[in-house]
Amino acid sequence: MNITLIGTGYVGLVTGVCLSLHGNQVICVDNNPKVVEKLQSGICTIYEPGLEKDLQLAIKKKVITFTSNTTEAVQKSEVIFLCLPTPQGEDGSADLSYIVAVTKQIAPYLKDKQIIVNKSTVPVGTGDIIEQMINKVHPNIAFSVVSNPEFLKEGFAVEDFNHPDRVVIGGNQPWALEALTTLYTPFTQNIIKTDRRSSEMIKYAANSFLATKISFMNEIANLCEKVGANVDMVKSGIGSDPRIGSQFLNPGIGYGGSCFPKDVSALISTAYQQQYQFKILDTVNQVNEIQKGLFVSKIAKHFNFNTGGLKLAIWGLTFKKNTDDVRASPTIDIIKSLVRAGFDITAYDPQGMANFKTYLPDIKINYGKTKEECLKAAEGLVILTEWDEFKNVEYEILKKQMKKLVIFDGRNLLDRCECEENGFDYYGVGR
Repeated sequence: MNITLIGTGYVGLVTGVCLSLHGNQVICVDNNPKVVEKLQSGICTIYEPGLEKDLQLAIKKKVITFTSNTTEAVQKSEVIFLCLPTPQGEDGSADLSYIVAVTKQIAPYLKDKQIIVNKSTVPVGTGDIIEQMINKVHPNIAFSVVSNPEFLKEGFAVEDFNHPDRVVIGGNQPWALEALTTLYTPFTQNIIKTDRRSSEMIKYAANSFLATKISFMNEIANLCEKVGANVDMVKSGIGSDPRIGSQFLNPGIGYGGSCFPKDVSALISTAYQQQYQFKILDTVNQVNEIQKGLFVSKIAKHFNFNTGGLKLAIWGLTFKKNTDDVRASPTIDIIKSLVRAGFDITAYDPQGMANFKTYLPDIKINYGKTKEECLKAAEGLVILTEWDEFKNVEYEILKKQMKKLVIFDGRNLLDRCECEENGFDYYGVGR
């Protein structure tokens, strides 16, 4: 198929590259000429394992191109994917301004039998809005607006796209659903077809449920600390139940990233607009905010709240490993709080430091070139992201570099007994 993707962010770039390597001719549109130039040169604008290699292969095969000319791209394609940001508004709802702007831009150039696929995470009913806007411009053409939510995990996105556990497509025209079924059949046989509104709801329901599991497990971890239970054993005991499953049961400093925080808030907002209070998600949000503060309090309490001028080494800035994404990362609020408390911070992250600097431009933080460089004269080590390289701790190096031997492990990455055997005070979550 001839396909256009509008938006070359995380979802758009992964989708475009993967589709291009499975027999499709893909045009990716971005309104930033510098981004287009980089991508056309085979340079990824995001960090995602395996993506740059596949991008370069697709360019070499001449199955993908990049442009800022939206009109020309739309006119050349049978299927047009909208992969646009829907940031959280001040009231918690999803901001649809990018969706609306692009729909207005492409509407005059649409033709018969074109399919507009909304891959952005949008509130229920957004497909109706897109359809109405196009109908005002072209009341007599046969087009289709389809919802096709993404379920990619950052750090595993290429694998997830090429081997999905399911693909959801929601629409009201059978011919459009059949065309997208053909598009996705090379990737999976598990294609779930729904009406458009149900598809839009599926994405929010999935992310909100996973966020609920995380907040629930953080509550369990907090209670474990009070009653003397070990959350690792609790996680193993309940995660082996197939009705619960083991994923998203890792306690820590709370969820973050580009999806969970805004999607939970958006679903709460949707419920509010329907005069319905989504009580569970209200609490999920609250627990997630509280969890960050509890971890900061644990650090301050160790030093008897005499924190002025004490140096802390921070390992990890991204919201999870294998990404450079720091959007809504819990590390942002935690580091803000630590700086306000008087700590002197030196941080290191394998991929996220450049992005992190843009989020806290007015707060003084030092950055280490390596994880070891952060440790010099540190009064404590704080682990905030579960990067694999942080698991491999050489305790003798830590002892030589650090001023005081204490580790605050916000991801339960290290073995508590091993830390204590090497002379370190250890603070995990729920242990």
